[in-house]
Amino acid sequence: MDAWYAEVEKAAWKDPSELKAQFRSASIVSGERVVFNIKGNDYRLVVAINFHYQILLIIWLGTHRDTTRSMSQRSRMRRSDMQIHPIRNEADHDSAVVRIAELMGAKPDTAEGEELDILATLVDAYEAKHHAIDAPDPIAAIQFRMEQQGLTRKNLEPLIGSRARVSEVMTRRRSLTLAMIRRVRNELGISADVLIGHSEKRRHKRTHSVKLDHASVNSKRQTAVG
Repeated sequence: MDAWYAEVEKAAWKDPSELKAQFRSASIVSGERVVFNIKGNDYRLVVAINFHYQILLIIWLGTHRDTTRSMSQRSRMRRSDMQIHPIRNEADHDSAVVRIAELMGAKPDTAEGEELDILATLVDAYEAKHHAIDAPDPIAAIQFRMEQQGLTRKNLEPLIGSRARVSEVMTRRRSLTLAMIRRVRNELGISADVLIGHSEKRRHKRTHSVKLDHASVNSKRQTAVG
């Protein structure tokens, strides 16, 4: 999940096709619903995305059977009205997340769209302050990108070196050099900060929404769920 979040945090997809270009194994279920396959399809991560407002909401993470059951239950959720107000505690946060889920299909330039954008910003600010996690492990980030693109260690040899060198790096017996980091970043699209292993804090995985980046690599309006 850390590796998935590290990539999604920096994403700025304009439509489903751009998402598919980055996550080939993802399934576009509908205009706003996407299923990511995690750890060789052992787990499924179901999200809703509003591409216009650049908001991603995690619906469920579990096995295929659990995912089907959860989606059936969520489809029966009733709409609730909510007044926008500051998020001061977990109860406020949870209520805001429920409302965001109801508004994920909101159209641009509507009252619902404005409410969605404001709530996502409030949730983002709360989660940035209260739910921080460490950046993902560099090797885990590489393994995740390999899984998503269907790559093998053989594909890493032009980036890291000989078969033996790749093995040493991927089993953590040897660190990535700056030259390796540059090549992996350029070819696989993994952030240099992640590959270097900076211990910057990120949102805690229990949170619920991701504000996708519009223009910069490190937008301060990004939030995640797990």
